[in-house]
Amino acid sequence: MKLDIGGNETFSISRQKLWEALNDPDVLTRCIPGCKAMTETAPDAYRVEMQLRVAAVGGSFEGAIALKDKEPPSVCTISVSGQGTLGNGKGDARFEIVELEDGGSRLDYSGVGEVGGLVAGVGQRILGSVSRNLIGRFFTGLRKELEAAPGGKA
Repeated sequence: MKLDIGGNETFSISRQKLWEALNDPDVLTRCIPGCKAMTETAPDAYRVEMQLRVAAVGGSFEGAIALKDKEPPSVCTISVSGQGTLGNGKGDARFEIVELEDGGSRLDYSGVGEVGGLVAGVGQRILGSVSRNLIGRFFTGLRKELEAAPGGKA
């Protein structure tokens, strides 16, 4: 089943600080919903362990994340693949951080993925809703993380 995501988020921190946070595996581990561990396997490549719940179905997930096509401090492509008790999936997402006139920044993102197995059985509409919820939880966690950083305020 194909899954498309996209949107934007505005932050009151500089593009550079947002870039640094989005490239910090410790920050990502704390912000990605259900992420239990993120272990570097090579430069810009990580093994991820997660516990996720999709609708009434929950389970574990192991996968890989790679950051590529980086143009610091503004553009990056993220490739994700993995499998677990919920099924399997893979996808790519691209984000671009735009510096705003007020010193803040805007993160524009878009991506496409393919999921199969048990998780695909919940249906396109429910899966879309769940993915939007997980993305929202990620950005909520990221904002809290940035607010807690010394001198940071999101």
